[in-house]
Amino acid sequence: MYNFESQHVIVTGGTRGIGAGITENFLKAGAAVIATYAGNDEAANAFKDKYSQYGEKLILKKFNVSNTNEVEAFFNDLEKTFPSLEVLVNNAGIRRDNIVASMTEGDWDAVIDTNLKGTYNMTRFAVLAMMKNRYGRIINMSSVGGKLGLPGQANYAASKAGQIAMSLSVSKEVAKRNITINNVCPGFIETELLKDLPEDQVKEYKSQVPMKRFGKVEEVAHAVLFFASKEASYITGATLDIAGGLNA
Repeated sequence: MYNFESQHVIVTGGTRGIGAGITENFLKAGAAVIATYAGNDEAANAFKDKYSQYGEKLILKKFNVSNTNEVEAFFNDLEKTFPSLEVLVNNAGIRRDNIVASMTEGDWDAVIDTNLKGTYNMTRFAVLAMMKNRYGRIINMSSVGGKLGLPGQANYAASKAGQIAMSLSVSKEVAKRNITINNVCPGFIETELLKDLPEDQVKEYKSQVPMKRFGKVEEVAHAVLFFASKEASYITGATLDIAGGLNA
């Protein structure tokens, strides 16, 4: 559907779940992709082996997006690897669910640091790289949870709503430089996280979705590739729900 030949893409959290699907679709569209991950070497290496046909077009990098020094070192190294940066997908994210009265400060900080500060860190350095060529596409993987405010997810909802709010400000700062920043908000998507749910809980979640099914990873990936494409040049600061009608 889209041609990303000669383009260079970063997908944070790009070796598992939705991130893996996004990485795969960019590779199929001809891009060179750096897929980052935080700690699971086994899953990352299995992912690399699965897509070995793409050779040097798939690069894995291990670092913590919430650590500013590690992010800066990554981008310094990026200049030696990629001649330019066209696309950043801020997909890295974690959940530490609990009702707010029982939520620890550590669980609050961990989610905000990874999901929101990580988005800030990556976006900050990506913008500097993209400004050199006066072109760029940034896509934040937010969530309908950031608008619905699901119980037990005060930290997660705050981080995802924060991504959307942040993009509204950044979109105005970089628009003249031909850089766009948009948000994709998945709902319930078929990944390994949902596969582990009890059957009765799966039925309950599906009953909440007007389409009465979970979304597929490729359905999310198609939206990301659209926002990342040159054809989406007049869209910035926008948010698109991929949630089967489960909207705020």
